[in-house]
Amino acid sequence: MEKNVGGYDRIGRLVIGALLLVGGIVGYAGLMRVAVGPVPQALMALILVLIGVILLVTGYTRKCVLNSVLGMNTYRPRSR
Repeated sequence: MEKNVGGYDRIGRLVIGALLLVGGIVGYAGLMRVAVGPVPQALMALILVLIGVILLVTGYTRKCVLNSVLGMNTYRPRSR
């Protein structure tokens, strides 16, 4: 798969992914309430961790399957 994540898209994924990962860990430890409606605290915390990890991995590798499926490409190689 070719790189298809770059620019502000990559920066946003890395920042938001890190925030969600930390929020999920803190929520799982019980230091912050992350439960929403009928979704239990531990389940919501694990969901946040999973989404955070996915965003971090796609931002780091610059490859996203969903972008490929949707035909999106925000990656621009540097010109030398």
